[in-house]
Amino acid sequence: MKNNTLDKKEIEKFSKIAEDWWNPNGKFKPLHNFNPIRIKYIKDNLSNDFNLKNKKKPLNGLKILDIGCGGGLLSEPMARLGAEVTGIDPLKKNIEIAKNHLKKSKLNIKYFNFSPEKFKSNNKFDVVLNMEIVEHVDNVDFFIKESTKFLKKKGIMFIATLNQTLKSYVFAIVGAEYILKWLPVGTHDWEKFIKPEELIKICKKNFLDLKNLDGMSYNLITNKWKISKDKSVNYIMKLKKN
Repeated sequence: MKNNTLDKKEIEKFSKIAEDWWNPNGKFKPLHNFNPIRIKYIKDNLSNDFNLKNKKKPLNGLKILDIGCGGGLLSEPMARLGAEVTGIDPLKKNIEIAKNHLKKSKLNIKYFNFSPEKFKSNNKFDVVLNMEIVEHVDNVDFFIKESTKFLKKKGIMFIATLNQTLKSYVFAIVGAEYILKWLPVGTHDWEKFIKPEELIKICKKNFLDLKNLDGMSYNLITNKWKISKDKSVNYIMKLKKN
C-alpha cells in the first residue's frame, strides 16, 4: 500500500485549469452550480450536532478543515457563515489562487499547500470536508485514514463523490464531458469512482459512523441541483467520528 494520496495525473490535469476556479462560466462552472446545495446540506446537517444559535452566522465557533479546497470555492462560503476555516490542497497553483481571492474577500481562512498526509496541525477540527475529492486521489483508504486524524472525537466529516455505476458513466463522463462540454474531457476516470457501500466500509474501519447518505440530482431545465434519493450518480454522506 502506498503511503501517499497524490495521483500525479490528477495534479497535472487540475494544474492546467486552475486559473479558472473563480470564473462562474469557466471550466469549474458545474461546481459553481453545485455549490449552493453543498452549502445548504452542510449547514442543515451541522445544526443537529452543534448548538448553532447565530442566525446570521450559523457556523460561528466551528473549526472546519476543507481538504482539497481548490481555489477556495467552498472554504469562502463556510467562512462567511462564521466558521474558522483551514483549506489544504496539494496543488500549489490552487492555493495561490485561493490566497489571491482571499485578499478581496478578507475572510478568516488559512490556506496551506499540503495533502492530508503531509499537513501538520496542533488543532483538531469540528468538521472535515472531503467534497468531490476522493475520486481524484490515489489511495482512498489511506486518504480517509489521514483525513480522520484531524477530526475531534464526535466531529463530523462530509464526503461528496460519484458512484461507480453505468448511469454515472453515462451522465458524469459521456454527458458532462463529451456532449454538454461542462467539463474538460478526461476530468473524471470512472475507474476511480466508488460505490457508497465500499466508502462506508473504509470509513467504518477509520472510526467514522455513517449518519446520513443522500443522493444529489441535477435538473437540466432549472439548471439546479437538489438533494434526492437517487444516489446512482452523485451522493453525499455525513459521518461522525466515534
